[in-house]
Amino acid sequence: MPAWKGLAYILSSVMFFLTQGLGMNLALANLTQIQGTIAATTTESAWLSAAYMAPNVSLAIGLVKIRMQYGIRNFAEISIFGFVLASVLNLFVSDLQSAIIVRFLSGIAAAPLSTLGFLYMLEAFPPAKKLTVGLSLAMMNTTLAAPITRLVSPSLLDFGEWRGLYTLEMGLALLVMPIIYLLPLTAPPRVKVINFGDIVVYLLVAIGFGCLAVVLSVGRPYWWFEVPWLGVVLVVCIATLLAATLIDLNRATPLIDIRWLLTWPNVRMTIVLLVFRMISAEQTSILLIYYQNIGLLYDQLQMLYLIILVFSLVGGLTCAALMNIGYGWQIQMVALPLMIVAAFMDSQVTSLTRPEQMYLSQALMAAGIALFLPPALSPGFRAAFAKGPFYLVTFFVIFLFTQSIGSLIGTAFYGTLITIREKFHSSVLVEHVLLTDPIVAQRAAQLSASYGKVIGDPQLLNSEGLALLGTQVTREAYSLAFGDAFFVVGVIALLAFVVLILHRLVVVVQARTADPTNAPAS
Repeated sequence: MPAWKGLAYILSSVMFFLTQGLGMNLALANLTQIQGTIAATTTESAWLSAAYMAPNVSLAIGLVKIRMQYGIRNFAEISIFGFVLASVLNLFVSDLQSAIIVRFLSGIAAAPLSTLGFLYMLEAFPPAKKLTVGLSLAMMNTTLAAPITRLVSPSLLDFGEWRGLYTLEMGLALLVMPIIYLLPLTAPPRVKVINFGDIVVYLLVAIGFGCLAVVLSVGRPYWWFEVPWLGVVLVVCIATLLAATLIDLNRATPLIDIRWLLTWPNVRMTIVLLVFRMISAEQTSILLIYYQNIGLLYDQLQMLYLIILVFSLVGGLTCAALMNIGYGWQIQMVALPLMIVAAFMDSQVTSLTRPEQMYLSQALMAAGIALFLPPALSPGFRAAFAKGPFYLVTFFVIFLFTQSIGSLIGTAFYGTLITIREKFHSSVLVEHVLLTDPIVAQRAAQLSASYGKVIGDPQLLNSEGLALLGTQVTREAYSLAFGDAFFVVGVIALLAFVVLILHRLVVVVQARTADPTNAPAS
């Protein structure tokens, strides 16, 4: 393939990933800014995330066989037209109900775009580099949409709030439409692979994953044990996934090869990828909630997200270069310390911490995230390709569960942890806020003094001072809770690093036991 054409495929892949990623992030990252536009409360607006993720988390499983049976060209055309239609519908949203319906359709329409982005990236490289350089660049592209969303959101919100956000999405959708005609993908032979059993199993998996996505998206806003229907949805999730497993275990040609899925290499990869998601949530979830909590908007965070974007690119390109010359687990030995240092640096956060104090830590975290993922995924992709195209469906179950569902798990876990720890720190701090303490009484008087010219009643003025002091106590409690969350991320990353070192020592010992004259190559 000529160099210019390879570059065109790479840029096309970037466009597909950005179109899909911006479509997902534009609403999720701006819920607090747009909930007034659609007349929704903070709790109700969480349904926008649930509606998008419910169909999106499972569709790639079915799309593998759809692509094999009906061809890449037809698959690409329907995917793009569906996404353009969903983008246009976003412009007609007027209330919460219509927003939920359109977000659900957008979740369906966006799922094929990440697949197309991945395929276009692999198309640009010869077979020997597809799962090294190609995979690294594809995974790098998945990290770019989140910081870009934060960079462009202020201007789009000023332009037209919800409609401003999705005018950009519609424009991107129209831009990528000609790509499938100008740069067609290599089309493998069509094979009839879909049968009735596949449809039944996929629907069960889609319901199960969708219910899990809903629980993880809205569980924290509604609070886990406060609404009984959350438990019902979780029971439906478990029942449908169990039914899908039992059906596929008794089929000659299963949609998902459960036995291969549960082999130790796949289980180990699943654990590694889930741990990675728990660590990367430091940047994608905790950081976002922290700055929302202290009242900073995206226009005040522009430099921070620009640094995250730049170091995501640096990390991804470095990973591609290192994997191209044969490095794998060694890259993870560099990535994990970067994330450990970043998390422990951020654990020192206070109510006075501003973006400038996080430039270095978030640069390290962004580079570590971009470095870690490709070497972790590469063995799984190689194993799936080696066993044949049918095993790609099973691999995508692992990939989707650990990345999409794993991301929701990380957000829900840290959001819940922050809420619990804030209540703990508030109770501890309040115990020391006593008006018999002259320092506390003086502080309350200072805070109430600003209202002295408009409130003449001394008792009411004193109550106002206590209310303002309570607000400051809550702010400090939240700062301590965020510090705890960052610290937990650091501990998880540190434990992962220790396990990785132990794993490599075991590999070395086993290799030397099997052949004392040769050390392991990797």
